[in-house]
Amino acid sequence: IDDLFSTLTEPIRVHASAEVIGILEEHIFNWSVYPRFSELENDFGPVMEYVVFSPGSEFSIGKYSVVPILVYHKVPSCGFIIKDKKATIASTGDTAPTETFWNAVNDLDALDAVLVECAFPDELADLAEISHHLTPKALAGELEKLDRTDCRIYVSNIKPSYRDRTVSEIEGLGIERLNVLEVGREYVWPLGDVAIG
Repeated sequence: IDDLFSTLTEPIRVHASAEVIGILEEHIFNWSVYPRFSELENDFGPVMEYVVFSPGSEFSIGKYSVVPILVYHKVPSCGFIIKDKKATIASTGDTAPTETFWNAVNDLDALDAVLVECAFPDELADLAEISHHLTPKALAGELEKLDRTDCRIYVSNIKPSYRDRTVSEIEGLGIERLNVLEVGREYVWPLGDVAIG
């Protein structure tokens, strides 16, 4: 934000739960680590503003409808269901084994893609458990909760130091429709223009 400070004509909007905003203000944007940008203005007005959402309640960002879904992680976290008029995707974000996310995904009328985290290889299952992340073995267990066949499945959030090993283990699962997101590639899902790049 500081690099863009003088050129921002409207604030950068940070969408988050009230709990996460409190954490950001206390531990990051606290005048000790970074400026509290939510208190600063340039010639055009505020440079950053928080937009509070509540898990389970739909909100809009531009042309997208977004529903945050609580997931199980060490710190407050949400997965998201994101849709426009043409496509719907769901992303777990950081999570350990969870139920609420899969229930919400299974209740959707249509789904083009689901993105699921898998941070560590199986040999680091203890670390994954205490940090509330998934391994390939845990990922396989989570995907058993997905009661639909109309979508592709993509793995995200693989720790770079363990990427090759984790990808090899994911491929070894032999799960149909399961793909690993490629770093730097833009994805546009069928029948829509929801893109992640």
